[in-house]
Amino acid sequence: MATLPNPLPRLATLGLPLPPGRLVDETPDGPWHEPLLWYADRPASPGDWSALAAPAARAGLLPVLVDTEGVHGGGPESWALRPELMSYPGDHDAEEVLAEFWEEHQEVYEAEYEEGAPGPDWPGLSSAGSPDAGSPDAGSPDAGPPDPDPDMRAAEVADLVCDGGADAFHHPSLALVPTRRSADIPAAIGWTGPLNHDNDVARLCAVLRSWEDRFGIRVVALTSSDLLVSVAAPPTTPAEAEAIAAEHLAFCPDAIWQTGPGDLVSYAKDLIGQRRWSFWWD
Repeated sequence: MATLPNPLPRLATLGLPLPPGRLVDETPDGPWHEPLLWYADRPASPGDWSALAAPAARAGLLPVLVDTEGVHGGGPESWALRPELMSYPGDHDAEEVLAEFWEEHQEVYEAEYEEGAPGPDWPGLSSAGSPDAGSPDAGSPDAGPPDPDPDMRAAEVADLVCDGGADAFHHPSLALVPTRRSADIPAAIGWTGPLNHDNDVARLCAVLRSWEDRFGIRVVALTSSDLLVSVAAPPTTPAEAEAIAAEHLAFCPDAIWQTGPGDLVSYAKDLIGQRRWSFWWD
């Protein structure tokens, strides 16, 4: 598979309006052969994401907020990044990945389900979403306002994180990652937050790609074990939310059982109109 050149080694020549920062190439086995990301030395402020996103994208880099004082006590260089474990997200099918996770945890799901939740068999991908088709037809009398641009929604959520509006993120700094798709950011840096769920995060990135296409998600922020995405076309009905909740359950069971309400029906209710989805892996 051909890969695009990594712009980070020539970052200083790209003319981007960057504050002082540092390149990260550290893995548990020593330096990687090229930088995995750049991140700023100072905390991010509201507006920083919007100012940098477009010029960075033209250079082949995408923004993400990284927490620099997480549970491992430091920035991404202390996250045990493992790019050598990662495959390519495009080589995986999102539904196959989720169905496999579902089957692995089927006994837990069957024991925990309450009335109204999907049964123990994988229910399939939700048909809701798509930032282009998430609203009624423009000609319909029930037509509402169009869904926002996914990148605009990402900037809104990034500003919220910078303002302290996301519990897991205490010292977020703006980072740049060499990739063309926001959904690929975790695999591009070799992120190992879900290591106890799957050691190849590219499989989870295949799901993020599917959500990118269907719901207009963008990867906005990471800690060593937390993932926050913005959502341009969130579910608007209980039925849509319950179908998406099943995908979340397969993607990150801890988001329901540990950090969430503990049952799928309650979790689904919280997804209606929710503009950001948060995931944490034990």
